[in-house]
Amino acid sequence: MGFFGALCIIVLGKLTNTNKVADESSLAKEFLGKLFLIVGPSGSGKGTVISELKRRFPGFVYPISYTTREIREGESDGEVYHFVERGEFEKMIEAGEFLEYAVVHEDNYYGTSKEDILVPLRKGAVVVREVDIQGFYSIKDLVPAENLVSIFMKVSDREDLKGRILRRGEISDDELERRLDSARKEIAQAGSCDYQVENKWGEIKKCVNAVEKIIVEEIKDLY
Repeated sequence: MGFFGALCIIVLGKLTNTNKVADESSLAKEFLGKLFLIVGPSGSGKGTVISELKRRFPGFVYPISYTTREIREGESDGEVYHFVERGEFEKMIEAGEFLEYAVVHEDNYYGTSKEDILVPLRKGAVVVREVDIQGFYSIKDLVPAENLVSIFMKVSDREDLKGRILRRGEISDDELERRLDSARKEIAQAGSCDYQVENKWGEIKKCVNAVEKIIVEEIKDLY
């Protein structure tokens, strides 16, 4: 299985967040589409799954993340990530432009633009987005449950994940250990997601087929 204030009122001893209830109710009426979050740690294959879904479902919306990390060999700006300077990213935070953002591996910012997700959802689109567990929790608090589906990407074990991370490029031993420790914590929270799909090395087609089956079932009432 792997190694891995809002105003509150008191009613009969329970706390009820009235602002959140009101916000979720209004958002549920506002959104017509559905957001699918492909969740998992670095190296779990989220990006590979997204790439295959783009080929199978070109009509879906696939928002691009913003990040302050350095661009890797073979990457292009605007393909998988918008690469920005740290100062620019922080200005976007101050302007409230992100639906969610986080510092990943104690180093770089990653974030999701509000406009890139909320506008398509209002129009009834199917939106597919990859996030880590921090991003999932942030978005879960903002998007109504009926408009959100989360799918966690599981890996076989620690050694499998370690091999995947190392295949992506050279990193220091300290960085590797940070990523593996972060992954362990994320995997321990996989049960918070709606679905879990195992992504075994060399069996990406099987994994994507399982994800496709979930998406098709979940969107059948949209059309």
